[in-house]
Amino acid sequence: METLIRAQRELWNDTIAIHMAERKPFGLFVAQTATFTEQPEGSFHEPFLRLQLADAQRLMNELWDCGLRPSEGTGSAGSLKETEKHLTDMQRIAFMLLERPNALR
Repeated sequence: METLIRAQRELWNDTIAIHMAERKPFGLFVAQTATFTEQPEGSFHEPFLRLQLADAQRLMNELWDCGLRPSEGTGSAGSLKETEKHLTDMQRIAFMLLERPNALR
């Protein structure tokens, strides 16, 4: 079974269309529109979608290609955190050199 996931930014409004299908040996099965049903507050309900990790990663990649980024700004596989760590290291070196101006000689 192969899960197909596509996300596409729609040009005429501020939405992203998500398409999902499963290719099985006996045909192609396309996901249909989710429906909302009223449930009592606090009641247990099944999730409307479960994805294997690889399929969830494909969806994340598709959303990234549509221009979506994490709100907190840490979405580039930790690159911001690594940049901040590098900046901290460089500041420490700079302050050390300012305290000991002859350190480079």
